[in-house]
Amino acid sequence: MSTLVVCVDRDDDIGTKTGLDTPVSGWEAVRSLVTEVGLADPEDASVNCLLESLRVARDLRDGDEEVSVAVISGAAETMVGRDRAVAEQMDSLIAEYDPDSAVVVIDSAQDERLVPIIESRVRVDAVDRVVVRQARDIESTYYLLKQFLADEELRQTVLVPVGVAMLAFPILLMAFGPAMAVASITAVIGLFVLYKGLGVDDYVADMPAEAKDALYSGRVSIVTYVVAAGLSLIGVFAGALRVSDPSAPTEGVLMPAMAFAFASVPWLAAAALAASTGRLLDEVIRNDNLRNSYLNLPFGVLAVGLVVRGFSAYFLQREAYVEPLVVPAMELGSLAVERIELDPGTRMALFVVAGIVVSLLGVRVSTYVTGSSLGEEFEDEELVD
Repeated sequence: MSTLVVCVDRDDDIGTKTGLDTPVSGWEAVRSLVTEVGLADPEDASVNCLLESLRVARDLRDGDEEVSVAVISGAAETMVGRDRAVAEQMDSLIAEYDPDSAVVVIDSAQDERLVPIIESRVRVDAVDRVVVRQARDIESTYYLLKQFLADEELRQTVLVPVGVAMLAFPILLMAFGPAMAVASITAVIGLFVLYKGLGVDDYVADMPAEAKDALYSGRVSIVTYVVAAGLSLIGVFAGALRVSDPSAPTEGVLMPAMAFAFASVPWLAAAALAASTGRLLDEVIRNDNLRNSYLNLPFGVLAVGLVVRGFSAYFLQREAYVEPLVVPAMELGSLAVERIELDPGTRMALFVVAGIVVSLLGVRVSTYVTGSSLGEEFEDEELVD
């Protein structure tokens, strides 16, 4: 009777840390693999799983059984790919050793999900799950806590926010009541999680060095960014004034938002236009060849501003919060144009069409200046990526 003792690693931690391909079969090969994994990461539970596989194979061999030992893993990116990789490796082992039964050695519940795949190919007599004994001891908990407290970055990331929240909570509780205290702490924690999750901290940490480099290198964008920040503040201020005006709409959420957008969009679009123009000038100074994306950006910003302005004006004019757009009477030689008052739909359509025209003009200008088509530019960007 021949038995195959197989150690299963669904996440391919063994292959990732050692750089070896699986399956690895044979007593000496698995024994060498233990050393490789142990040197790569002594704290990995896979070391114990490999040693348990060797121990089980030795005990069965001492009982006069024909035993083979092997290691298989899910060397793929997706879960389905990992399961298929395990199935293919198991098929190759069965073709090589032709075992009558198998003993599966695992170290996690995730690896245990692969047992049905192995059972579909060979009879499984036993499943040996390895549990590291120290993981259940108080001493191990103390050791992990000590390691955690020794890591300065983890202390600043976890302990400092928790401490601030615990200090702020009783103050808010006494000053504003339980509802306001819980809401404030929850909002701050949510902002902190987003701050860390989106990598804003890394961006903020790099900002002083980037600003210093920009100042020393004489970039135009550093000036245009300051201009853009000033125009953005003016835009927000203009939008807030519009919403707080007594004649402004106050009912609901949509109309005040449209009033804010109508007043602030010209300034915000001008801010984005200034920032994108500064970036474009930096590229002109530093590079001989310009990409279409840098030339398209100012036109795209202006187009978006026109479209947003048109839609916000549509809602406000429908409710009579803004005056209609009027084309005055004109005389061009023998041609006379009467005064035209645009209704909300026509006004919105005019702004949307203007935005599309500006966007197409940007594409035309960028392809003319760079001397390449838009498709060629996309192909170049894909090659760079």
